[in-house]
Amino acid sequence: MLFDTHAHYYASAFDQDRDQVLASLPGEGVGLVLCPGNDLATSRESIRLAEKYPYVYAAAGVHPEDALGLPDDWLDQVEAMAAHPRVKAIGEIGLDYYWKEVPHDLQKEVFRAQLALAEKLNLPVIVHDREAHGDSLAIVKEFPNVRGVFHCYSGSAEDAKTLIKLGWYLSFTGTITFKNARKAPEVIAAVPMDRIMVETDSPYMAPTPFRGKRCDSRYVYRMAETIGQIKGLSREDVEQITTENGKRLFGIEE
Repeated sequence: MLFDTHAHYYASAFDQDRDQVLASLPGEGVGLVLCPGNDLATSRESIRLAEKYPYVYAAAGVHPEDALGLPDDWLDQVEAMAAHPRVKAIGEIGLDYYWKEVPHDLQKEVFRAQLALAEKLNLPVIVHDREAHGDSLAIVKEFPNVRGVFHCYSGSAEDAKTLIKLGWYLSFTGTITFKNARKAPEVIAAVPMDRIMVETDSPYMAPTPFRGKRCDSRYVYRMAETIGQIKGLSREDVEQITTENGKRLFGIEE
């Protein structure tokens, strides 16, 4: 059984066949999915999907690209959603310096506020870190009682080892299957299996040989295969280990 620990099924790319795709997953070997919100509205959509499908769980949070124009009570709204029994994390939160629209100081403020909320609620976090590796690592170090996952990990092996020592997890998308992937295989080789998870980040970043298509959780097996090749493990072993890792981090007992 595979656990796709990061998939955005509220995305408009699934408007035509969302229910068909989600209903098909158990038959395709995908037993669990976690759907993180990007903002207040999509966090609510994630919860609705988690209410409908027993193998789908949600996370609630505000992505750095959505940090502009938040209502005064935005954090209270996230906290209220986090009380829902299907919500297993605060996320997707973090820093994104690739896009220039949102000032870095505002991103940091929103990131810190949600890390503090996660600490208060004793929930893990799902961190988005794009071209902000130094600041992302420095900020999570300010919250030593918070744990979580750096999703779609793109940092160095050195930073990965630091995060592992701090108790964090790393998850990997279809980019690790690309022919030009260099850094991620080095990271995967350097970190222990008990801190690795797999994800699709659907509908984005479909793995080889599906690159260029809309991605969904049925492709997550390719990440398990690729990690197995790097670590010298069978796909089945990687499936079992990464699923147990995800269940442990997100407190899923089934």
